[in-house]
Amino acid sequence: MLNATQTMCWLTEQLKSCFDMTHKKLQVDEKTAVLLFVKTVVDGMQLQQNIIKPFFEMPTEQHFDAYLHSLPNQQEITSREQVLLELTKGSLVVMIRGSLLMFDIKKVNSNSVLQTSVETTIQGPQTSLSEDIQTNLNLIRQRYHQPSLSIEMFEVGTKSHQSLAVLYDRELVNQAVLEDIKKRIEKLGEPIIQSTGELGRMMNGKKYSLFPTMMVTERTDRIIYNLTGGKVILLLDGNPFAIMAPSVFYDFMNSMEDNYRSYWITKSTKILRYTGLLISLILPGTYVAVTSFNPEIFRVQLALSVAGSRVGVPYPSYLEVLFLLLIMELLIEASIRLPKSISGTATTVGGLILGTAATEAALASNIMIIIVSAVAISNFAIPINEMSFAIRVTKYLLLFFASVSGIAGLILSFIGFIMYLTHINSFGEPYFKLFLQKKPDENRGM
Repeated sequence: MLNATQTMCWLTEQLKSCFDMTHKKLQVDEKTAVLLFVKTVVDGMQLQQNIIKPFFEMPTEQHFDAYLHSLPNQQEITSREQVLLELTKGSLVVMIRGSLLMFDIKKVNSNSVLQTSVETTIQGPQTSLSEDIQTNLNLIRQRYHQPSLSIEMFEVGTKSHQSLAVLYDRELVNQAVLEDIKKRIEKLGEPIIQSTGELGRMMNGKKYSLFPTMMVTERTDRIIYNLTGGKVILLLDGNPFAIMAPSVFYDFMNSMEDNYRSYWITKSTKILRYTGLLISLILPGTYVAVTSFNPEIFRVQLALSVAGSRVGVPYPSYLEVLFLLLIMELLIEASIRLPKSISGTATTVGGLILGTAATEAALASNIMIIIVSAVAISNFAIPINEMSFAIRVTKYLLLFFASVSGIAGLILSFIGFIMYLTHINSFGEPYFKLFLQKKPDENRGM
């Protein structure tokens, strides 16, 4: 049991260099209480209504002490260091009748529910997560009314001490996956973790892995859908995104819109996505392989048309492709970094001007402009950004082998790409598994 007076003196000494540290003594007649808090992180309204006002309304110190013990936001005190850490998070320490009590009254300025901006859908819910973990847990519990939903809290970041919630349905979750995730969380030794993407990269275990094995999402409906499928959800305080694991290749090609449309429309859009994936991967390499190594693959008329479009281009086809692909990558990056009010106009106009100027200056052929545009549009058809970025990088590997060995190099490198994906696993799940969600029992309908 901590000595109340000594602990208050120690806490005051530790926080004396903080201008926002407040040490306040309340006293009237025979009643006395001492408050210690950091005023920039506590909710002043809660402090006034729940602590200060009742102190002056209670007839005796004993009544006020009993009232404080009845408050639901009281926290357990284990050590001085724990109390000091909780003070910096927005807790209040009260010394009364020779004992210490601690209450969570932190001020939250980021608990507003946001609109979906990354994974937009035409139908379905339009709200996403908040930056406050308590609000996010509330949003999930409002949609998933099952007593088997379990939530375990961890702290990550040796300096930032961010709260991390691990959610799962204990009746559906794979226990081996759950234990693996917990072990990886406990092994994290980073001083600061600011985003779920950073957390996922650290938990991945493979530093140079190109393809994601944990999905980052902002949609509450996707979280509920995956909870029902037996997956584990990670929520980091201060970030409006969640991590889901295990995640396989099929998950990254699936949009939540697929759950809200009719069967044939869903199948058609999925075929379009996979077609776009193949176009983005192999079209640049195919152009280089056919124009430089295997023109006999084309019909004579098409081969002559391609050759005629390259008249005047002073360098090999692989340099032409690489030049325009890099320009397209720069335009995409510029559209992300520029202010939203001008990004769309600037990159569209810039792309048109560069494409027109490149063809008129004989730096690239007209067909090459069409191919680069088709590759960029096809890449945007992939619904999850992490997979889209991975495909953007992979196409350069296939382009390299096609530039060296033509069609043979392209085919062999594509087979190697497939073999690499079959070698990956996500927390024990094969990456190329057609991940069918587990069906909940009929008596556990959502």
